[in-house]
Amino acid sequence: MAADPITTINPATGEPLASYDPMTPEVIDDILERTASAQVQWAAVPIEQRAVILRGTASLLRARADELAALATAEMGKPITEALAEVEKCAWVCEYYADTSPVVLADREVVASGTRSWVTHEPLGVVLAIMPWNFPFWQVFRFAAPTLMAGNSALLKHSPNVTGTALAIEQVLRDAGLPADAFRTLVVAEPDVPKTVDRIISDDRVAAVTLTGSNRAGSAVAASAGRAAKKSLLELGGSDPFVVLEDAHLDTVVPKAVAGRFLNTGQSCLCAKRFIVHDSLVDEFARRFADAVAELEIGDPASESTRIGPMARADLAEQLARQVEDSVALGAKVLTGGHHLDNGPAWYAPTVLSAVSLDMPVMAEETFGPAAAVIGFGTDDEAVELANATPYGLGASVWSADTARALAVGRRIASGALFINATTASDPRLPFGGVKQSGYGRELGEAGAVEFTNVRTVLIG
Repeated sequence: MAADPITTINPATGEPLASYDPMTPEVIDDILERTASAQVQWAAVPIEQRAVILRGTASLLRARADELAALATAEMGKPITEALAEVEKCAWVCEYYADTSPVVLADREVVASGTRSWVTHEPLGVVLAIMPWNFPFWQVFRFAAPTLMAGNSALLKHSPNVTGTALAIEQVLRDAGLPADAFRTLVVAEPDVPKTVDRIISDDRVAAVTLTGSNRAGSAVAASAGRAAKKSLLELGGSDPFVVLEDAHLDTVVPKAVAGRFLNTGQSCLCAKRFIVHDSLVDEFARRFADAVAELEIGDPASESTRIGPMARADLAEQLARQVEDSVALGAKVLTGGHHLDNGPAWYAPTVLSAVSLDMPVMAEETFGPAAAVIGFGTDDEAVELANATPYGLGASVWSADTARALAVGRRIASGALFINATTASDPRLPFGGVKQSGYGRELGEAGAVEFTNVRTVLIG
């Protein structure tokens, strides 16, 4: 029995955008065979020529930026200015790896026993990527650029609600000169995803898997990879602390707090979510923070003035509403927002809560949407304890007029990235990943260049 078509929905309006027929197991198997064959041919292409294609990809991304950004805005509601910035960042990561991978992946001579020995980086083969909807271009390109530069081929299983974006990415790479089957998108019906992903991971033609997504999905993928004894990389949830010490300047900190929490309508694993502020500042910070959040322009995500659009799906807005309502029932105070908007079921007001405690959902769980929780602390030890009171460890930021002190506090917080007097963000030049329940492995930077390679020792006796 054929699976129902996948229909993408504009979350701003609730209107359908397009329908796609899910691929049958036979079609997926054919694509896998083609991608495995293409990988052998692609690996034989000199890395300098691979770089030419990545630079061409960057040029095409910029040339098509308006249409690609509009697609992301339509499919998942991202404000158009942020969608345009996302496409530009994808062009940047392509150029970064085109420039750096030939150097990072070059053979490195090592003095050891024998007449000569060296370390070389070789491609693993076909890499399966399971990607989320929240940064539908960036999440894919930050994986694809280094993975393709290393000589691997790739299979993309994107979120169903951004199927159009997934196919557009494949087309951009193909038009830039990448061999037709070196990067392929798999269109899989939602009910079939667990079984299909497990089958692909277990297939001998697949060498590794990477996932950015929920902890539930990550656990399932890690289990499949473990059974198959294959490399996996997981970038999972985050509940990043934003720690404000008593000597921080609120004129600087408050605008950064707003930007750090409400980017992408708050739908980012790396967003600051828990605002941990010294008792001497917490009331003023919360008031100024809430006032600034209340001024954010809410509206049509296709408008350049919009800062807050819809959430990507109605069920996600409902989940956030439940977290806020349950926290309020436990005593949290709503300073602004705290309710659905009349625009439609996917719309939720940007929200700031104070008087929170560790047992409330907005502190104990990841809030993936436009809601922030503010809590006070008395000593640096208490700030560190609150910051670490989460199963996650993706990013953290600490704010102080004394950089050395902020760094001393930050070093005691468990995270994959630490930002001092700066908001958390990913950068192609710096490794990205988490600890604890935020996953393992690293993307971006030199670490990302070698993540899906066989670091091979060669010795001549």
